[in-house]
Amino acid sequence: MDRENEFVVESFNEESFWDKVIKFCKDIGKDGIEQVFKLYYALDSEKCEATDKAAIYGALAYLVSPIDLIPDLTPILGYTDDLALIAAALIAVARCIDEEVEAKAAAKAKDLFD
Repeated sequence: MDRENEFVVESFNEESFWDKVIKFCKDIGKDGIEQVFKLYYALDSEKCEATDKAAIYGALAYLVSPIDLIPDLTPILGYTDDLALIAAALIAVARCIDEEVEAKAAAKAKDLFD
């Protein structure tokens, strides 16, 4: 793995990811969380290459980062920048997202909201 990819992976913390998802899932919304989970589960896809993983880790690291362009606690707009980055990452790594990844993401989002 090259140095740039190492930095991105080191910036992502699995524990803080799950803490934030559980704590703020209602604020982000079911559809938004499902998109986040698509990226998360795409990391396990055989189709996911190092550059794809770097994009995914970068987007997920931004989601859990306390430093945002728009603070997450800002009413209505708080997660706009996070979800825009998630959407851009989804487009960039679309080849990694198959039916299995989508099913896992939908099931996990359903678990959190039911």
